[in-house]
Amino acid sequence: MAFRGKEMMKKLLKKVGEKNLAHGVKEQLQKSIPDSKVVMNRAKRGLYAGRHIQFGNRISEDGGNKSRRIWKPNVQEKRLFSYILDRHIRVKVTTHALRCIDKAGGIDEYLLKTPYHKMDTEMGLFWKAKIEKMYEELGQMRVVFFSPEDEAKFEQGFKELKLAERAARRDARRQMYGWSGKLEEIENRRSHDGTGNAREDSSDGDVLVANS
Repeated sequence: MAFRGKEMMKKLLKKVGEKNLAHGVKEQLQKSIPDSKVVMNRAKRGLYAGRHIQFGNRISEDGGNKSRRIWKPNVQEKRLFSYILDRHIRVKVTTHALRCIDKAGGIDEYLLKTPYHKMDTEMGLFWKAKIEKMYEELGQMRVVFFSPEDEAKFEQGFKELKLAERAARRDARRQMYGWSGKLEEIENRRSHDGTGNAREDSSDGDVLVANS
């Protein structure tokens, strides 16, 4: 059920890599993980925020008899969006960890703000080291701003791309379900005459039906 901090440190360095760690992170990890660290086994695969199995006694109402019992944390499986990774992360979290994440403002902020000595699970330490490394790389990236004309061109290009995709889907549906000759004639007539004439014909037809 338990594992020591040295084994956790070895697994973490193997997953992340010593070269990928930010400056000074390895020393902080070694200070934060004592050798006698005891963590429940399934906490390796989630963010528990210090919530683990608690042990105690169940006391009967009549005679006050005591019997041993345990309290397990309330664990939920959630999909949390990471802006740094630009994707959803499926992770098992406790309800206390969810409240901490909401208070911090997201999974990225929670991992960046929480100190290493409070990240008592292997998965939490792994994601924290990974997010810190990516955050440092994002800080070194160069930001480019576009002029309003270029932004307008980009928007026009996106609109044309959407229209092309819609036309391609429509053609694919026609080929899949078939396109009768009568419907094709109606489409050609509308394209040649215009929508206005088609509306006038339909309105005249409605009037004739009403008169009859």
